[in-house]
Amino acid sequence: MKVAVIGCTHAGTAAISNILAMYPEAQIDVFEKNDNVSFLSCGIALYVGGVVKDAAGLFYASVDQFKKQGVRMHMRHEVTLCDTQNKQVQAKDLRTGVVKNYTFDKLIITTGSWPITPPIPGRELDNVLLCKNFDHAKEIIRRAESAQKVVVVGAGYIGVELVEAFEEGGKEVTLIDSESRILNRYLDEAFTTPVEETFVQRGITLALDQTVSAFAGEGHVEKVITNKGEYDADLVVMCIGFRPNTGIVKGQVDMLDNGAIIVDRYMQTSVQDVYAAGDCCAAPYNPTQQAAYIPLATNAVRMGTLVAQNLVRPVLPHPGTQGTSGLKIYQHNIASTGLTETAAQLAGLAVSSAYLEDNYRPEFMPDNSVIQIKIVYENTTHRVLGAQVISDTDFTQAINTLSVAIANGMTIEQLALTDFFFQPHYNKPWNFINQVALNAMTNEAKQVQGRESVLV
Repeated sequence: MKVAVIGCTHAGTAAISNILAMYPEAQIDVFEKNDNVSFLSCGIALYVGGVVKDAAGLFYASVDQFKKQGVRMHMRHEVTLCDTQNKQVQAKDLRTGVVKNYTFDKLIITTGSWPITPPIPGRELDNVLLCKNFDHAKEIIRRAESAQKVVVVGAGYIGVELVEAFEEGGKEVTLIDSESRILNRYLDEAFTTPVEETFVQRGITLALDQTVSAFAGEGHVEKVITNKGEYDADLVVMCIGFRPNTGIVKGQVDMLDNGAIIVDRYMQTSVQDVYAAGDCCAAPYNPTQQAAYIPLATNAVRMGTLVAQNLVRPVLPHPGTQGTSGLKIYQHNIASTGLTETAAQLAGLAVSSAYLEDNYRPEFMPDNSVIQIKIVYENTTHRVLGAQVISDTDFTQAINTLSVAIANGMTIEQLALTDFFFQPHYNKPWNFINQVALNAMTNEAKQVQGRESVLV
């Protein structure tokens, strides 16, 4: 069995590792534009901030490791043509310019994503950088050495992590985003406000609800111009978001409007023997029960593993994702899963929410900490659709529990009565997950009573 793999970050690495274990006789050709595999881009901010000293720790697999296992690694090779019907790819060696054709029995598309780069005037100026791969990380560190005024464009996970890293490195930092709140896609307002307040206390300039219209400077960026103001800068990092990197198979396989490849539960595309995984494709999203584009490393490794499992015949379906993620910014430990209340409403779902802010363990304990937790649930079914948590103490693992609840279609009533242990060192007799679900039940009971009183 000849297997061609295009791209080798998380999904590609997972697919290859599992194919080697399951089908050791397979002939695997891997085509990768970079000179490395399995780069953990979520560690870029830690690398930029000096928390990670050795860049080797940002990789969990190596080219040499795969070569020793018999994989034909075509590094620094760009696939210039992919013919899914005739089962062949054409790849160019970026070092020599030589172009060759390769045939396959099975094709795995794990081409990942690429940063969104709007056509902003001045984007070609020196020191306007992207943040995605290892080369980007090295370049950001190099340029930051001589920079003092740093502007980060985009207040998603990578953007806010970079803001923290630059500020702790002694830089003057401005964060620009077109939304009115940071982390808008992941958290509702009660959970973003504490982080914004910390940013302001740290001297970070928040330029929110603003759109970048131009970069200005003589050869080198000196200013970022928005629809509401101007900000001095000698380094700009663009973190607006990501788009699927799927141009190589456009028009050959079914895609969403944004270019994300549509796959079935067994990771097969609309073309037989062609599979896709990771940031290049859509995943089944349990809260909405529809396909959604959720570029996360956790999704990628699971999808890559599933490709290997289903490569010969469909045996193991994708269980769906909740888009579960976590983040640490300064003292704030944050995690979310599923839909925020805002996102649920945008998806056309009728939802309600319950919120809890409380000490996490009994008040008689000498040390304590406040936890904020919120759940979002569907009005008609009471099915839990999302959850968020923030605290100065690490309670992020609670979101993994709530992710399981969403995946299994649990209701607020079931969640309220789920059996969790009690020990004063760790929690209260009613665990905070139980309690926020009980709050939701109380809200529902009040609404029923209100309707009944109107009828009377």
